[in-house]
Amino acid sequence: MTAGSGFTFTDAENHDVPVGVETAVVPEEAGADARVSVTLSPTPAPSPTPAPSPTPAPSPSTGELRWSCTPAAARELAAALVRAAEEAENASAEGPVTVRADELRRGDVRDGERPMTVDGARTDGSTAHITWKSVEGRTWTQSYDVNTAITLRRRLPGTR
Repeated sequence: MTAGSGFTFTDAENHDVPVGVETAVVPEEAGADARVSVTLSPTPAPSPTPAPSPTPAPSPSTGELRWSCTPAAARELAAALVRAAEEAENASAEGPVTVRADELRRGDVRDGERPMTVDGARTDGSTAHITWKSVEGRTWTQSYDVNTAITLRRRLPGTR
């Protein structure tokens, strides 16, 4: 069976590029060996219709680009797109903001060459213990004087 969805990206020259995502479940390629097919079309793709029986994806039309990957690779791509979307949605129009270490809260993103996100924060008297998380997923805790100024690239709304 074929399932599909479509949406539009904008390329570097500000042109809309319709994107179709189709999956075909073929019994001999089920599970981790299954393939996910992504098609970029120069014109809107027709609405997908279920195939009467499992068949391989047709060759791309002239001007289309088609990729296929494993479900695991598709999940990685989806996770990267979610991270990029969250960063774009939460970017501050005002630019970096500086806060005291004891005012950091989960989700704040430190400004710098390698952004890191606050994964947890607690204060113990005059010391703020901040657990950071890198883009790669590594975490570590650093201790700061509560009055230490920390420059943030992004500040999420709300409280700790």
